Amino acid sequence: MKVSSEFSKHALHYDAHNIIQDKVVDHLLSKVKQEPQNILDLGCGTGALCKKIGWEYQHFMGVDFAPGMLEMHPKSEKIECIYGDFNDEMLFENLITYKYDYVFSASALQWAQNLDKVFFNINKLNASVALAIFTSNTFKTLHETASLHSILHDTSTIEKLQKKYFDAEFEVLDYRLEFDSVRDMFKYIKQSGVSASRSVLNYKQMKKLMAEYPLNYLEFEVAFITSH
Repeated sequence: MKVSSEFSKHALHYDAHNIIQDKVVDHLLSKVKQEPQNILDLGCGTGALCKKIGWEYQHFMGVDFAPGMLEMHPKSEKIECIYGDFNDEMLFENLITYKYDYVFSASALQWAQNLDKVFFNINKLNASVALAIFTSNTFKTLHETASLHSILHDTSTIEKLQKKYFDAEFEVLDYRLEFDSVRDMFKYIKQSGVSASRSVLNYKQMKKLMAEYPLNYLEFEVAFITSH
């Protein structure tokens, strides 16, 4: 299943299960020491970042490839939402015709098919950046227990690529989300839309994983890239 389909499917419930992503947005915004007026948000989702901006701005453009998310994003004269995929070169040919002070992306660029190319295209926009990317250490114990390989980029790869394209601060934070039961944990994974980050297990494999998972929490690791 495409990641976009997964997120659209659970769009109505996404915000309620978006605890870690919400913390990521808070930290990302705390790194921005100015008040950018022309803002681009790649992978804007239902508008978590837009809703938390505490200053007046001239124009906010949100881009997402999940129509169900865009429908729920705040709209106003200052807020423009467009359908687009940051993996698509055509999107950036359109975006480069605009002028941005800041390019944000919170909890989306881990889905980049070619992160090198996406960073290259973001760099061409000639704007400061505030990016948060979930790394391969997200769900680390779950992957190890199930003998699965994460499809996300590892921290060293992200750091190497950001140094190639941005004069920015690189920071890695770990988060944990605790659950009352393993069943609640797997319900969260499904309803948060994050289940696209793991291979599909059959019933027997899933039952075995639920029986053997040793923790009462999920691990998340996020790389923050912020320039000034």
